[in-house]
Amino acid sequence: MSALHELTLSEAATLLRQRQISSVELTRAFLERIDALDERIRAFTLVTADLALQQAREADQRLQRGEQVTPLTGIPLAIKDVICTKDIPTTCSSRMLEHFRPPFNATVMERLQAAGAVMLGKTNMDEFAMGSSTEHSAFFPTHNPWDLDRAPGGSSGGSAAAVAAGMAPGALGSDTGGSIRQPAALCNVVGLKPTYGRVSRFGLVAFASSLDQIGPFARTARDAALLLQAIAGPDPRDSTCSPTPVPDYTAELTGEIRGLRIGVPVEYWEAPGMEPGVARVGQEAIQRLRELGAEIREVSLPHTRYGVAAYYIIAPAEASANLARYDGVKYGYSYRDTSDMWEALDKTRQYGFGPEVKRRIMLGTYVLSAGYYDAYYKQAQKVRALIAQDFEHAFEQCDVLVSPASPTVAFKLGEKLSDPYQMYLNDVFTIPANLAGVCGISIPSGFSEGLPVGLQILGNAFAEATILRVADAFQRVTDYHTRRPSL
Repeated sequence: MSALHELTLSEAATLLRQRQISSVELTRAFLERIDALDERIRAFTLVTADLALQQAREADQRLQRGEQVTPLTGIPLAIKDVICTKDIPTTCSSRMLEHFRPPFNATVMERLQAAGAVMLGKTNMDEFAMGSSTEHSAFFPTHNPWDLDRAPGGSSGGSAAAVAAGMAPGALGSDTGGSIRQPAALCNVVGLKPTYGRVSRFGLVAFASSLDQIGPFARTARDAALLLQAIAGPDPRDSTCSPTPVPDYTAELTGEIRGLRIGVPVEYWEAPGMEPGVARVGQEAIQRLRELGAEIREVSLPHTRYGVAAYYIIAPAEASANLARYDGVKYGYSYRDTSDMWEALDKTRQYGFGPEVKRRIMLGTYVLSAGYYDAYYKQAQKVRALIAQDFEHAFEQCDVLVSPASPTVAFKLGEKLSDPYQMYLNDVFTIPANLAGVCGISIPSGFSEGLPVGLQILGNAFAEATILRVADAFQRVTDYHTRRPSL
């Protein structure tokens, strides 16, 4: 048997059901791994060891009594610190919410608890999910387990790094413009952004409400399918959550993709800044899919080039509205050393928010202001509609689309902090899917200069089963997802 921290979620679930290991043993193994490594990686903002062991003991009792269990019963998981956890700090890696303890659980947390999962702790992130490197956390940056001098990607870099380093077999993140797929690519794990509305956003602290979506990190496509199965589905507390029935995702993992039409968007491969090593790995992955019997064809997404510009108008506009609630009165950090309420409001936001959040609030406020709304925000929404049309036309010709998830491998910490535009371009391949509301997954597909490269597989709305089938078929004939960093 492999060391417990090296088990995939599926392997651990099998051993738990066979009573070859206990959830307490499994949980302790991951807690010991966190103790040993997290001082260097800094993936966690909070480790909930006592709660995890209590939940593990309860899971063991359910297994011992022979009660109906799920594949997640007794499985330890890490949770991005943007998801509300009742009576447990939910900080969004911001000074503004440093001491916030939600009085309720997010819907995804209720579903994980009902499934019997164990929570190891909360993971670090870019403040309020704004960033592509997890360097914009108000507390500390997270380090990439493959090279501790490099960024893990963002904003869900803590969750990606925790899974890559063997500190958790699975995790939850959130994806507004690529915040699951990009760090998954840079850390050599699987990261899935579901279709907008597939997973409830109730209890997800809002960044850009029309783009945000919760999704899983895992080591394999099968494990990601199990996690998505547990958290997906309608929720009466989120009116944007779709009533579309949730299929049995693991039943679709047949390993068979012969005859599947896979589109290669030409614009994605002509993007400036694409590293040659990343392009090479991507082409090799496409050749592997062709060998598995898929039909490869070129397609065009002509408005992709405007995706980043449109996103950085729409997302900050929504962020400026969502973050207006942090005024020092209702909850969170409050500056009190003044007799003037306006100065208190001003100082609260001055000291409570970090520089990247302030930049986006100011940008969003500007594009929504009188005289500029039509010139910027309205035009960006028109571009968004055109990008969605591009995907509709492409999915009439293809079942899925493939591209690199990131144009580069993991970059050095601090390398792009002084140039926000270069940082924003890291999401050039992931942003269009958020604007169109379709689903996507990043899977390990090879290495360039010793660092991981991710292959992005995009599917039409509610086609998660198809992209998982392609991802699983690829992983059955490759071993990139089994490689681990030296730590």
